[in-house]
Amino acid sequence: MIHTLDVTKEHCPMTFVKVKIALSKLSEGDILEVKLTDGEPLENVPRTATEQGFEVLSTTETETPGIYTVEIKK
Repeated sequence: MIHTLDVTKEHCPMTFVKVKIALSKLSEGDILEVKLTDGEPLENVPRTATEQGFEVLSTTETETPGIYTVEIKK
């Protein structure tokens, strides 16, 4: 199942805190699509997710410049 989370208005470290909370509510194998901004969130969320044992499937820029979608599999 695919779930979405928008943290474009959040700042580090709250971006990953919200991602981690969302991931904790998912079932094994579910995917979380996270919308985030360029810069620290784009650098930190995928790296930290990988460090914590999650699989980052993709990172793509949306139609809005500076906004990205990161797909993380639990």
